[in-house]
This record gives sequence, C-alpha cells and structure tokens, in this order.
Amino acid sequence: MASAGLQLLAFILAVSGVSGVLAATLLPNWKVNAYAGPNIVTAVVQVQGLWVDCTWYSTGMFSCTLKYSILSLPVHVQTARATMVLACVLSAWGICTSIAGMNCTHLGGDTHTKSKISFAGGVCFITAGISGLIPTVWYTKEIIANFLDLTIPESHKYEPGGALYIGFISAMLLLISGVIFCTSYIQKNQEPWIYPPKQKLSTTWQPKNRRAHNLKDYM
Repeated sequence: MASAGLQLLAFILAVSGVSGVLAATLLPNWKVNAYAGPNIVTAVVQVQGLWVDCTWYSTGMFSCTLKYSILSLPVHVQTARATMVLACVLSAWGICTSIAGMNCTHLGGDTHTKSKISFAGGVCFITAGISGLIPTVWYTKEIIANFLDLTIPESHKYEPGGALYIGFISAMLLLISGVIFCTSYIQKNQEPWIYPPKQKLSTTWQPKNRRAHNLKDYM
C-alpha cells in the first residue's frame, strides 16, 4: 500500500513536471530586457525564447518574430532547443509507461512485469529531468556572463525570464519522480533473508500391536 501511495505521488510530480517542461519550451520569455530609454514614453520590453522573440512597447503595441534560421543561433540556444524537445518526448513516454507500471492500475500484466515497467518509466523521468536541467543552467550562465560583461551596453543586457525558472523547477520535479519510481522498484525486488527450515526429529515408528517383552519372563 505504501508503494502504491509513493507511485501515485511520483506520478503527480511527473505530470506537473511534464506540463512545466512543455510550457517552458514554448514560452518566449527565456530572457528579458526592460529598457526605458530617455523617458518612459519610449519604454520597450524585449523577451527572447527558443523559438520566437517578442517586443512590447509602452504604447501597448507588440510584435513577435520567429527564429527561422538554426545555424545563425548561438550554440546554447541550439542546445536548449534539442534538449528541451528531448525532455518533452522522454517525459511524455515516461507518463505512458508509468501508468502501465503503477500498482493501482490494471495494465502491464503481473506484479513482476509491472515493477519492471515502472522502473523503465522512472528511468525516462530521470533522463528527461537531466535533459531539462542542461539548457536551463547553460542558458542562465550565458545570461549572467553577458550581464556582467562591461563591453556590452545596458540596452543589450538581459536577465533570466520566467521560462527559465519554470524549466528548472519542472526538471527537478521529473528527477524526484524518477527517483521515487526507481526506488520503489528496488525495494520491491529486494529478497529478504530466508533461514532454512528446521528439520524435525523423526521418531522411530513402532507397530501398535507389538508388545514389549517383559523382563520377568527371562528370570
């Protein structure tokens, strides 16, 4: 019963992680730049994501531009695209696999087979979490490095956006979920030490109609 409860908790964390990773992949605010200019009338908010760049003006107008060219993008952006898509695919596969391997479902076959399926789902979640951590950490490092660079003007400096925080938290949720699934599989397959059964002392069988000799007959 405890294993089923842990698996249900891990599944809820995994669903939250999958939703967060997908949202972080599609959101455009991976880095944000708010530049006011000489006065508040010319205030501009620029956000950049993996697939699109958007600009908001103080007048209420905004415009977005898709990133069509892949080769013109920096290396960390290309890596973030590939790893985030991989994280989405692996986490979605982990959801489908873990549903069949959970103890509270009637899918996957017998208990031994379901435990192996749940372990495979945990491995998918762990791999997806690692794939989600790589781009968020690398992207944040590049933003901080450019922000501290004195040769870059203030109008071209960016700060980490909300999508980075969502991606990092979601990747951690996937890692925790995968660890719980794998741990439940290991605990379930640990065989306790079984002592050999004690052998009972066998008593010699004697027929019921056999009479014991009386020692007086030999006197």
